[in-house]
Amino acid sequence: MHTLTIQPKTLFRALADGTRLRIIRLLVTTGEEACLCELVDSLKEPAYKLSRHLKILRQSGLLSAQKDGSWIYHRLVTKPLYMKKLTATVCALPDPEQVFQADLTRFEERMGLREGGRCRVGILTNDLKAEAR
Repeated sequence: MHTLTIQPKTLFRALADGTRLRIIRLLVTTGEEACLCELVDSLKEPAYKLSRHLKILRQSGLLSAQKDGSWIYHRLVTKPLYMKKLTATVCALPDPEQVFQADLTRFEERMGLREGGRCRVGILTNDLKAEAR
């Protein structure tokens, strides 16, 4: 069994960015795993930007990744126990501009396009699809 020691300073640096908070909050709220293209369409951010943020979240110990064909699915790490308290705090943050709510609505719509529980369509947002090429 592999044990990961999470450094508090690294963890809080990872959470000190609005986009990374949006990613974490989305995954905590839904309990889902997501691939990059699903996050691109949900957060309306370019793939290169989200890819960098996902890397930081993985390196900090907040996310794990699993490859499935040409897709990599990112999932929230739930252990050690303090992770549940940390993620609950992230979910309790206010959303006065309804940014998270909009992310969540788009994410739920996007998840409806999965086949057999997996993404198979790639990035759908035209302007973001062009940037990914």
